[in-house]
Amino acid sequence: MPTTKTFGVPSPANRAIGGVPEIHYFDSLSRGRGQVIRLMCEDAGLAYKDVRYSFDEFPSFKREQLTDLNPLGSLPLVLLNDKILTQSYAILRHFARQLGAYEGETEEEKYWTDVICDIVIDWRTKFVDAYFSDGREQTYGDYCRNTRPVFLKGLERHLESHSTSTSGSFVLGQKISYADLVLYQICHDDQLTQDGRAGLKEYPRLSQLVDAVENRPNVKEFLASDRYLG
Repeated sequence: MPTTKTFGVPSPANRAIGGVPEIHYFDSLSRGRGQVIRLMCEDAGLAYKDVRYSFDEFPSFKREQLTDLNPLGSLPLVLLNDKILTQSYAILRHFARQLGAYEGETEEEKYWTDVICDIVIDWRTKFVDAYFSDGREQTYGDYCRNTRPVFLKGLERHLESHSTSTSGSFVLGQKISYADLVLYQICHDDQLTQDGRAGLKEYPRLSQLVDAVENRPNVKEFLASDRYLG
């Protein structure tokens, strides 16, 4: 059986999105596409239910229930009252609109937030393909040497040169967006936020963004709590 835990107390943010979201995802520590949904919940002060499946029990859930909830049979999946929400980045954008935050105010800001998110989606696809391949020792090594630097350099240049990003630490300068959480999460999962930011030493603007996300009061508290699993 999956483990289910409820975190937080329902808040005005929960009223804004219509209730307490029930996040279904793999039991993969504090990593993956499902984790960034948890991260938004933590930052926004949303109470949420965390439903985690071991990799052994997931096939049974997929066969018996998941395809009725999501025809693609994939996680993460969020249940919210009578709604079934799928696709992690669409869920983030949906919550952002309901909360009136995390996506920018002008069309230019919303566009730029989407741009950074879409770059990270491409990056994560390459990361997952390399890290979970049968020949991981070679494919992940090749990825770290050749593929990851392309994304790091490109994102660094975007953030240090685009007018929207140069006024502060976040993608939108002074305002946090869902793109900051998405970018933070891939850096975390790819072991770039650990060891004193050693993996980001050549990318000071990205390191600045990582620090800014981790210093958000609710995120900082989360990272120091037993809800954070590494």
